[in-house]
Amino acid sequence: MGTERRREAAVGLYLTLLRCGAVRCGAGAAEGAGFGRVGTALRGVCVWSCALGVTQIKGAFGEEKSTDKTQLLRLNIHCFCRIYEEGKKSIPERPYLFEDDVEICFIDGSCKSPVERFWNGSSMLYVLQQAGHSEDSDPTGELGADDALHTSQLTPTEGTGPAALPVQRAKQLISLYTMAQNPNMTHLKISDLVVLPPLWIRCDGSDPEHTYWLGAEPLKAGNKITGISFHMVTCDGPTADKTSFVNLEELKTEHKVKHHSSVVTTKGFAQYELISAAAMDDTTLGSESNISIDITWHTVDKILQAPPLCSTATLNIMLESGDPRSPVYPLYRELQFLLALAEGLKTGVTEWPEPLETQTAFELVQEFLMDLKKKLDGCCVSGDKNETESIKSDTAAVDSSIKSIFSERGDLDFAEQLWCKMRSVCSYQELVECLTLVIKFLEHGEIQPWIHQGSSSLLSKLIQQSYHGKVEAVSLSGITPIQMLLEIGLDKMKKDYVSFFIGQELTTLTYLDYFISTSVDLQEQVHRVQKLHHMLEIMVSCTVLLQFKHENLFPLTQTCLKYYKENPLNEKQVFQLPIRPALVKKFYQNDHPEMWKVDITSGHGPKEVKTTWQVSADPPVEHMTSNNTGLFCDSTFNGSSEERMYFVAMAKCSQVHFT
Repeated sequence: MGTERRREAAVGLYLTLLRCGAVRCGAGAAEGAGFGRVGTALRGVCVWSCALGVTQIKGAFGEEKSTDKTQLLRLNIHCFCRIYEEGKKSIPERPYLFEDDVEICFIDGSCKSPVERFWNGSSMLYVLQQAGHSEDSDPTGELGADDALHTSQLTPTEGTGPAALPVQRAKQLISLYTMAQNPNMTHLKISDLVVLPPLWIRCDGSDPEHTYWLGAEPLKAGNKITGISFHMVTCDGPTADKTSFVNLEELKTEHKVKHHSSVVTTKGFAQYELISAAAMDDTTLGSESNISIDITWHTVDKILQAPPLCSTATLNIMLESGDPRSPVYPLYRELQFLLALAEGLKTGVTEWPEPLETQTAFELVQEFLMDLKKKLDGCCVSGDKNETESIKSDTAAVDSSIKSIFSERGDLDFAEQLWCKMRSVCSYQELVECLTLVIKFLEHGEIQPWIHQGSSSLLSKLIQQSYHGKVEAVSLSGITPIQMLLEIGLDKMKKDYVSFFIGQELTTLTYLDYFISTSVDLQEQVHRVQKLHHMLEIMVSCTVLLQFKHENLFPLTQTCLKYYKENPLNEKQVFQLPIRPALVKKFYQNDHPEMWKVDITSGHGPKEVKTTWQVSADPPVEHMTSNNTGLFCDSTFNGSSEERMYFVAMAKCSQVHFT
């Protein structure tokens, strides 16, 4: 550790002398100043210089090769510019090595910003962090004489997660970035100064203020850089001692003094989890599911103020299907069988479900066909009602709490009723036996079943042929039986979902046409049915848990439909819905917020400055968790007390103007 600190101190002092012109950037000058070999942090620039085609330096700084401080800064500028240009073409999956101990990520609007809690500026930004260690890297950190010559491209690094840099090292990098953006650095002789994206650096919180982020953002007037806005994020906690929280008036006074402002405005934000408050047994949904509400309002009166009802609110819904406690779980299981058939059709290997019925699928089908035959023969004429009730009993299996919004259809045709019997089939052989029996009854004219119009399944064609007394021979071998069952299952489930969405007046058949189209192959049809099911789960959950009515379900349905027409199935997607806070107030009014913050702002336009004070139940900085593994486990509640434990974070900014 002593060697590392001496190295950092040497580099820091060298850079300071370099910036003020006291030394030149070469081994001879460095040694003359008493530094010997400057070290890893500066040697990394040599590698970058070759990668960018700027210059070729044969060896490390320890050799008798020198370049001036202007060249060093120009190399850093080219580093940033190269990654900026590469990032505009395609965002790399992994960070690039910037210097030996530093790696750089380029983030655009398609990625979640790691500093979005504290900063809502440009959608593009750089993130610098501690470099991961590659297995084939030299553990001594020495750079070979030919390394720079053979570094022909930027090298992505692999790591286990974001790691932070020492605060002092981060300050050095911020200083280099600032000089690279300063138009007064005329000795750099850069003809066209590029306005770079903002820079944010992960810090390890090792300083007395516990700094976890440092940021720098160019201030512009048109295309001209006029200054730099510096950002600092500090964090402490977790703590349950609310008496230690700062007073709002103190925060406002501190902001006014620092920024010489006479007038400030305040804006509040609170986030609550509704799912734990709304569910009857801790949670009705899966552990990955989450329903929360974001609330914002102007003019904050005090720290941890409850949001007023006139606030602006947005519901966030991230819901995964398949929790056994979900009221539509039986339908989910039906969908899983459909997926198993589709996978079997694609791979040739089908995972058959465990038998759940006391009767086998073959027995159920045989009994069903015999009832239809008796009916055709004139027996059991009065049995229609009982049969319908039996079908409903077999296929409904939905929770009583949602029967009013989702109930089994009463218009199941022959193929759909057959699917309800055969979805318990547990082997390929049993499937073949069931279909053989069905075709036999059709060929002999023992049944004359009815089917819905529009079905294009093979079984539907056979049924239509039976009306004319002739059924073509079908070879029940290979994948044909699986495809036949998959087709009738698809038809049935499509009609189930259409019945729900149209019955609840949430959309029209025209808007659902994409999801029920038969113009695509069976695999794609199954994929689209999965999307319908996910949307159904969302609507039913919002109805049951949050008591949503049509006025809220309708716009939410439109949002989901639009997303799924353009994107693949994604149960991690967060669907958002603007709502009135009064609609869900009862679910959060007596609950602790997951996050609460106040923004104190003064100035306008490019001269606007902001101070943010925030408390959150989870660590507000992801590398804060990774640097303190185990420290925050089970720490959101203070032992047996119901007092919520919070992390306290502060984000401050200041501006430096070049002109």
